Amino acid sequence: MLWLPLLLLLSIHAWAESSPLKAPTDVAPGSITYDEIAYPYEVSYMPLTMYGQDVRMAYMDIAPAGAPNGRVIVLLHGMNFGGFYFAHPIETLRKAGFRVIVPDQIGFGRSSKPVIPYNFHDMARNTRKLLQTLGVARAVIFGHSMGGMLTARFASSYPDVVERAVICNAIGLTDIRWGGAWTTADDAYKATMGQTNDQNWAGFYSTIRRYFPGQPWTPEYEKFVRILYAPSLSADWPRLAMVRAIYRQILFLDPVVHDWAHIKARTLVIGGEKDYDGYPEHARIAAKTIPNGELVLIPGVGHVPHIQVPEIFDRELLKFLQ
Repeated sequence: MLWLPLLLLLSIHAWAESSPLKAPTDVAPGSITYDEIAYPYEVSYMPLTMYGQDVRMAYMDIAPAGAPNGRVIVLLHGMNFGGFYFAHPIETLRKAGFRVIVPDQIGFGRSSKPVIPYNFHDMARNTRKLLQTLGVARAVIFGHSMGGMLTARFASSYPDVVERAVICNAIGLTDIRWGGAWTTADDAYKATMGQTNDQNWAGFYSTIRRYFPGQPWTPEYEKFVRILYAPSLSADWPRLAMVRAIYRQILFLDPVVHDWAHIKARTLVIGGEKDYDGYPEHARIAAKTIPNGELVLIPGVGHVPHIQVPEIFDRELLKFLQ
């Protein structure tokens, strides 16, 4: 499976060697905390202590536009993103009257990048603490990609907090622990640090290109490649490379397939059917396993439907929430 750390690194090397793509020369070194990346709303920070390290969790807290409906929705990002890529869903939801809260998990986006053992229990607990800090007792929990896995863990761990849940194009829809050899974080880190700039660029390009199958390449899509690539030019890249090596192990170490049966909230499993080979069937299994699950597959769409087909995404999401 593409998410196995070793296979991913090998595929990046192979793709880079055969691709004519070269890293652009107009990308400046980027902060590993995305300081130069524009977020759609003001970013605040919540202090935390994790494994003896003082860290801070970035988040956006956006008020509804117009008449509030009294409801809160939390948007949980994927592994290769931060809250910045939720600009469109934020506007759709706030116009529908929702208060929208968008955290960057520790290790991602504008949040701190400690070298710690990453897992969904800690992410769920940090998200719960954020909601408590903001005075939120109950919310809709929406998660995309890795955020879909986190949504499953949060909903099964804190059922009283979850009004409804949405799992969008989640990774980790199968337990991959028996599907390949274990790769240590040190080996993954060494392979990453051994790559050239061209190989880094080609690898990030391959990842983003795979998210939008059958679509013409656009500047919007390339923007995401640049966001991923820029920190690799930074003096702090070794830290981020190690953090990435550790949290990519989460698919092996912390599967959530056994969480689904414990989700009590009504849950929408939604995604583009062209995401990856086997995704539609895996999504059907997840929706059937969740006691109050339902499924929406969007034809001809890949991994990020809120960017690829925002109108269809808005319609299906709001229909479920209403």
